[in-house]
Amino acid sequence: MEIYDNYSLKGLNTFGIDVRARRVIFLRGSTLDEPFRFMYDVEELLKSDFRQAPYMVIGEGSNLVFTKDYEGTLIKIGEAVFHGDGSSRRGDNDVHYRYLTVGARMLTDEMVRISVGYKYYGMENLSAIPGNIGAAVVQNVGAYGVEMKDIVETVDAIDLMSGGQRSFTAEECAFGYRTSLFKQQAGRWLIWRVKLRLNKEFRPILTYKALADELQRRGIGEPTQQQVRDIVTELRWSKLPRPEEYGSAGSFFKNPVVDEVLATNLKKEYPDMPLYPGNKLSAGWLIDRAGWKGRTLGHAGVWPKQALVLYNAGGCTGQEVVDLAQAIKKDVKQKFGVTLEPEAIII
Repeated sequence: MEIYDNYSLKGLNTFGIDVRARRVIFLRGSTLDEPFRFMYDVEELLKSDFRQAPYMVIGEGSNLVFTKDYEGTLIKIGEAVFHGDGSSRRGDNDVHYRYLTVGARMLTDEMVRISVGYKYYGMENLSAIPGNIGAAVVQNVGAYGVEMKDIVETVDAIDLMSGGQRSFTAEECAFGYRTSLFKQQAGRWLIWRVKLRLNKEFRPILTYKALADELQRRGIGEPTQQQVRDIVTELRWSKLPRPEEYGSAGSFFKNPVVDEVLATNLKKEYPDMPLYPGNKLSAGWLIDRAGWKGRTLGHAGVWPKQALVLYNAGGCTGQEVVDLAQAIKKDVKQKFGVTLEPEAIII
């Protein structure tokens, strides 16, 4: 493993916030046939004194907001590779599914690209999602009608407290809306490998209105997997800042779930308000209607094309992002009686 002290985190968080960590430990990645480098590094990590200070396992930093220097240790897995066609070892006799195993640091969008190439179905709606597979599992990332919980078969993790290894079934991962067991027990588990369960037959998930509307606009009645991937990618980048131009953490807030009385009353007052099953509201719509879309506070701003996204307008600090988020939460609460919760992790 590689250890660096007083390490800059500007390149390790997609917001581009310029802070430093007391220590960063990089664990080497592994392949399916050669896991020894990674496991050796884990053994060395477990022998070290990293637990004596605060520590975190991080992915690509696509959902992190550092408000100051991190006075602890960050642990990051090195490059991961696709572990090949899982069906060659399991699944040839499975009528419905194929299984693909992947290292935790594999970028989510790269895994979607691979699944499309193999014609294994179920990930295409997650196209252009930032971050890696391990973090996507932790957050139970979702987009355009699909969540990670829908495609996870097992998750292999290392207990950083005991040093033991465990393979979790999807049910044992305790997935919920933008959460999982690994998020609830932050700091305990180091995810290093994920087995995905994908479909042999293509059954497109078109429940997300924007996706269905775009397909209809283009006159596509029965889309291919590649068409779904391409359109989802186009829709995402039509609303989100390009990472090479502006730093962000993607969707900053969760869509709030409210009680039925409040949902009914808000819908009566605002007939155009999106209302999803389970009394889930659109955080982006609420922020927009509260007057924040396109505005800035200090060097942090609300993206003009998608109010759910906060971005680095140029040299912003993590505290400026937090101040902006707090101002938005205050106005949304005052106007609608709804409390917003961040999806991004504030450190």
